[in-house]
Amino acid sequence: MLGGKIVKISEIFPEVLMEDLEYEFKQVLSEENPIKWAKTIVAYANNGGGTIFVGVSNDGDAFGLTLNDIDKTKNLVARINDRNIFPHARTSYVIGSVDENAERYVLGIRVFSAESVVRYREGDFNETVYIRGDGNSYPARPEEIISLSKRRYGIDNETTEVLYADNEWNDYLAMCRNYRNKRNWPSIKELQNEEILSKDGHVKSGFLMFKDDYDKDDTMVCCRLWKGLNKSGTLIDSARFKGNIPTVFENTLSFIEKSTKTGWKKLDNGGRKEIRSYPLIAIREALVNAIAHRDYSINGTQIDVDVYSDRLEIVSPGSWLLPKGYCEYPVGSIPSIRRNSIIAACLDVANLMERGGTGFQTMMEAYVDYSKELQPVVSIYPGFLNLKLFDTLYKRYDGNENDKNADKKEKLLYILEDSGSMRINDLQYELDYTNRTRFLNDIINPLIEEGEIYRDGNKKSPNSVIRIKED
Repeated sequence: MLGGKIVKISEIFPEVLMEDLEYEFKQVLSEENPIKWAKTIVAYANNGGGTIFVGVSNDGDAFGLTLNDIDKTKNLVARINDRNIFPHARTSYVIGSVDENAERYVLGIRVFSAESVVRYREGDFNETVYIRGDGNSYPARPEEIISLSKRRYGIDNETTEVLYADNEWNDYLAMCRNYRNKRNWPSIKELQNEEILSKDGHVKSGFLMFKDDYDKDDTMVCCRLWKGLNKSGTLIDSARFKGNIPTVFENTLSFIEKSTKTGWKKLDNGGRKEIRSYPLIAIREALVNAIAHRDYSINGTQIDVDVYSDRLEIVSPGSWLLPKGYCEYPVGSIPSIRRNSIIAACLDVANLMERGGTGFQTMMEAYVDYSKELQPVVSIYPGFLNLKLFDTLYKRYDGNENDKNADKKEKLLYILEDSGSMRINDLQYELDYTNRTRFLNDIINPLIEEGEIYRDGNKKSPNSVIRIKED
C-alpha cells in the first residue's frame, strides 16, 4: 500500500493492465493444489511465454508478499517444475515494491516459450498439455497438441524450398520397391496427390526425413539384446541407428531379426513347420507405429528397442493422444489421430502402414492363435508409449522339473534347427546351465538316446559340436 491506499499492479508494472494471454494474477500459490497455478506455467511455455504475478488479486489489486513468502514461493515453483512439469519450464523472476517502506512485494514469475511441447504430470500415468486462450489455461485437445508440436519443431507438413529429385531419395524408393505389391516406386504425381510434395514439386518437411543425406539425431533408434528378463541381466549386443527413416527402419528390423530365434514345430506327418519367436508382421507393425507416431518435438529422445529372453519392448517418445486409454477401445475401433501426417503418408505410400488406424489390430491378429498371456500389450506412461510383443517360443515353466527339462530339450532343438549346429559349451550357455555335468545328464545325453541329435567330436571336449540327426 502507498499512503494507505490500495495499489494497482499497473502502478508497479505499467505495462500490466489486466489479466490476458500474457499475464495472470494470483494472491498466493497453493502448495496443496499446485495444478491451479502450475497449469498456467505449462500453458505459457506452450504459448510463447507469459508472467504470473503473485501477491495480486483478480482485480489487479497488489497486496504483495513478504520477502520470506517470496522465498517460499520461489522454492515451491522450483520443486513443482522439477517434479511435475516435463520438460522443465524455463523461468525467471521480477520483484516490485508495493509500499514505501519496502516491506511487501509483488513477485513476477516469467515463463519463457519452450522449444518442446510441455506437459503437466500428475501421478504415474496422467499428464496433460495445457495451452492459453481467452485469459485462461485449458487442456489441449489431441488435434491442438499435434498442431502445437508442429509449430514448435517445424516438422512434418511445412512446405520447404527443397525440390524433389529421384536420385536424392534412393533409400525411400528402395523401401517402396521392397514393400509395395507391384514392386515399383511412386511417381511424382502420386507423391503430390498424397500431399508429400507441393503442386510445384517442393518437398514437405516430413519427407526430408526420408532423404538419403538426412543425418539428424531425431530419428535415432537404440537397440539392445539382453540375456534375461530385465535390464539387470547381461547385455549381449547393442546398436544405435540414425539417419534417414528407411535406413533406420531396415537396420532396426535386421537387429531384431538376428536377435530372435526361428523354431520348428513337429507335424503329425513327421515334417516340421517353421515358427518364429515373433510374427514378422507384428514386429514390422510395431516398429512402423513407433516411427510414425513418436513425438519428434521432444529433444534428446529416441525410440528404444529392448529384446529380452521372453519379450520385445518398443518404447517411443510421445503421449497417447486419444481421450481414453488403449484398453478402453474395442479391438479394431481405435480412432486414427496422426501426430505426423506426412511421415505417415510416406509410410502409407510405401505400403508399410494404413492411415485408418489398423496397425494395432494387425498386431493383435498376428497373435490370434496364441494364448491370452501372449497377446501384445500397449502401456501408456507420461511422455511415452511402451509396446510389448511376447516371444512365442519362450517356455514359461510351471515349476515342474520334468516339464522344465522337456521344455529345455525342445528349446535346444529349436536352436539347432535355426543354427544347424552348435558347440556344447555354447548350448550350455543358451540354456542357462552353470554345471556342465548336469547339462549333459539332463539334456544332451537323453536327446542322443532318443535319436534327436548326435555329437561330432571328442565326448569330453566342451568344443565338440552337437547336430540335429537327420531322418
